Amino acid sequence: MSDLSNIARPYAHAIFELAQEQGNLAGWGATIDLLASIASDENLKGVINDPHVSSQQLEELIIGVGGDHLNDEAVNFVKLLVKNSRINALPEMAIVYAEKRADAERVIEATMITATKIDEPQQKQFVDALEVKLGRTVKLDFDVDDELIGGAVIRAGDWVVDGSVRAQLEQLVGAIGA
Repeated sequence: MSDLSNIARPYAHAIFELAQEQGNLAGWGATIDLLASIASDENLKGVINDPHVSSQQLEELIIGVGGDHLNDEAVNFVKLLVKNSRINALPEMAIVYAEKRADAERVIEATMITATKIDEPQQKQFVDALEVKLGRTVKLDFDVDDELIGGAVIRAGDWVVDGSVRAQLEQLVGAIGA
């Protein structure tokens, strides 16, 4: 996967710079996501790697599936990727682009896992507290894992806070066993 990441990064950076120049981060994000989902389709994966399928046929297929959602620049991007045999890297390009966009927009996606469902006012309180702590807009997803027993685990990028009862019990067992 690191090979695809190395291949994807310069393309994602170039598209990001174009999107910034155009003031269209969201539009290009949607385009890259669409192209990544097309390239990830199980039926298309076989076609991408089929030596009997010409570059022109592959271009036409991808552009046809994208339809009216692809503007002229996106069509040219597809043609460039096909010409350079980089269609397989589109899903990774979408990841890199999304990271750059989130960073530019000062947005961070986070997940909070709790033992039980928490209500909307509590969710809002957690979002507000995280935004103050992280200095960014936080898009927080909430999940439930009854194995936590109680407490919560919050993940935002590389930052993790494990305040679950399960983690506290594991620490206690580790301290007793040491």
